[in-house]
Amino acid sequence: MAYNIADLFEHTVDVVPDRTALVDGDLRLSYADLDERGNRFGHFLAAQGVGVNDHVGIYAQNSHQWLEAMLGCLKVRAVPINVNYRYVEDELSYLIGNAELVACVFDQEYAGRLAAVADRSPKLTTFVHIEDDSDADTSSLGSIAFEDAVAQGAPERDFPERSADDHYVIYTGGTTGMPKGVVWRHEDIFFALGQGIDALTGERVESEYTRAEQAAATETPLVFCVIPPLMHGAAQIATMSQWFLGSTLVLVRKFDAEGVWDLFEAEGVNSVLITGDAMARPLMDALDASPQRWDLSSLVSLSSSAALFSQSLKDRYLEYFPNLIITDSIGSTESGFNGITYAAKGETAAAGGPTVSPGRDVVILDDDLELIPQGDDRIGKLGRGGNIPLGYHNDPKKTAATFVTAADGKRYAVSGDSAQWTEDGRITMLGRGSVSINSGGEKIFPEEVEQALKAHPAVFDCTVIGVSDERWGQKVAAVVQFTEGESADLDALCDHARNHIAGYKVPRELHVVDSIVRSPSGKPDYRWAKSLAESGDSRTEA
Repeated sequence: MAYNIADLFEHTVDVVPDRTALVDGDLRLSYADLDERGNRFGHFLAAQGVGVNDHVGIYAQNSHQWLEAMLGCLKVRAVPINVNYRYVEDELSYLIGNAELVACVFDQEYAGRLAAVADRSPKLTTFVHIEDDSDADTSSLGSIAFEDAVAQGAPERDFPERSADDHYVIYTGGTTGMPKGVVWRHEDIFFALGQGIDALTGERVESEYTRAEQAAATETPLVFCVIPPLMHGAAQIATMSQWFLGSTLVLVRKFDAEGVWDLFEAEGVNSVLITGDAMARPLMDALDASPQRWDLSSLVSLSSSAALFSQSLKDRYLEYFPNLIITDSIGSTESGFNGITYAAKGETAAAGGPTVSPGRDVVILDDDLELIPQGDDRIGKLGRGGNIPLGYHNDPKKTAATFVTAADGKRYAVSGDSAQWTEDGRITMLGRGSVSINSGGEKIFPEEVEQALKAHPAVFDCTVIGVSDERWGQKVAAVVQFTEGESADLDALCDHARNHIAGYKVPRELHVVDSIVRSPSGKPDYRWAKSLAESGDSRTEA
């Protein structure tokens, strides 16, 4: 029995072909429409020589074309590769080379940036642009318009048999801050994240047709809105999961709080995915400013993933929507679903982080990779067994460090999170073991920001940390020691850094010191830097 993502989608198409699958602005596509467009793009790719496990970049903002490109890849057993559209040339160049792209679908506005680094992968020969109003020149890439590519492909679903072992790759941050591709088998990602296991009961589906049968039996489909960018794994998985259930997906192209509420009212949205306070706060601010503007009676559930969703904000949502079901999902691209918590008004957060009901195959490991049993209150590393990734693409060292064989002989994905069992069998998250920064769901690594800042001629040394931020959960703060006789303000440092890293990674606070404190071995003292930044000494904010 092949639990293949393309097969699972097609099973839904076969039972509810006329149901609306996707709403993107004024465009509405039925499951049959979307399937045909995916078929056509898949045949186009195959005609270019794209085949099994070939990597195809999708370098675009949210659109129906993004999802059609993804489906086309999956139908021919190729691998869609998410490309962060906020990357600058250094990051984009690294990803293209590391992923070994053979084709790339991109928003026309990014043509210049892509052309500058496209030669990083000698295999990259096929370019397809999604037309926009940028008038950017795509001629140097020899690119074909997306609609022309779709028109060239045949509409039939006549592809060779697929496999549960086909690859699905999601690019995320790595130890150096450069993106790392997490390689999943289709079957593993389905059971780890994609509706293969019931989140409430922990039971696996009986067959590859189970979710499609449930979709056929549902007379009124769920209307589900995906707000986060599809370049993030959480948005991709949420999209596929809802399609397996026969839901109607409403896409948000660019986040705008008032526009989102307008969309909810117009489409009767029932459920929504957000990334913590970064989206929840402006949405709530818009409601506070115009509390009677929208009819939002259709909204029944709100799910957050990948970023901090503060209790105070959850309380405000429950004041507006007393019957709203609010969930926080804990997990990662490397491990899958680790746990879930349901919000209750006025709940006091546990020290260190949220307390969650663990997902299937979730464990806590000690330093010797022994399982810490429930009832043992020692702090260990969170891990997950069962259906987990094969590893990182082109990075055996990182793979060996993250995907370990424990003392019980089983293989686990071990995150950077410390965790502890509670008396009632839940898990309290105690924070990241690493010093990575999570700002609105974006993972930012201090080393890459430090490297960008140190390239400025006035910077002698620096340490970068994350500090608390009301909206984004964390923001980037830089503690800087200038070269004697030199100085620069925060704006100048940010302008310089943007030449090397994406804008969301640049510092929002600057703290100037006479000397950077480091350990005897020369490693940064992040605790010292964080304490200084939180004290507000020598602080300048963007």
